[in-house]
Amino acid sequence: MTRYNVLFLCTGNSARSILAEAILNKMGAGRFTAFSAGSFPRGEVNPNALALLAKLGHPVEGLRSKSWDEFSGPGAPELHFVITVCDNAAGEVCPIWPGQPVTAHWGLPDPAAVDGSPAEVAAAFADTYRMLNNRLIAFTNLPMASLDRMALKRRMDEIGRGADTLAGA
Repeated sequence: MTRYNVLFLCTGNSARSILAEAILNKMGAGRFTAFSAGSFPRGEVNPNALALLAKLGHPVEGLRSKSWDEFSGPGAPELHFVITVCDNAAGEVCPIWPGQPVTAHWGLPDPAAVDGSPAEVAAAFADTYRMLNNRLIAFTNLPMASLDRMALKRRMDEIGRGADTLAGA
């Protein structure tokens, strides 16, 4: 069985991409290795993201905000998939990724941008987690071995548009 490397990108690499990395590493254990990075990393993971992940039983040690440069230079892992999870990162000129990965954009609202009560902020993080979890369920259930590159790209784009059901998987 092939093990796939997946990089999730966001500008700050402090919330959405971190959540996606943690979810996929737990959900896809043995089949997927997830990483996350940012074009302008904040340098720290949002504490609300860490609290939610810990509450839901995800390992949080080792999660850190890092630059996408770590994944474009010598010694970087070969990437099979690169998924942007924020609109800003999707519009930026990305580095050349080793391995010619399939790319997709799964834009999601930024829970770290919510300015409200602690309950409202927690709800925003929970909503983002739910959306990512649903999309990653659909993603991990794609018949990778039987889809050519174009079909895989099309299916990943459908997932990103919110078609996060398992229909056709």
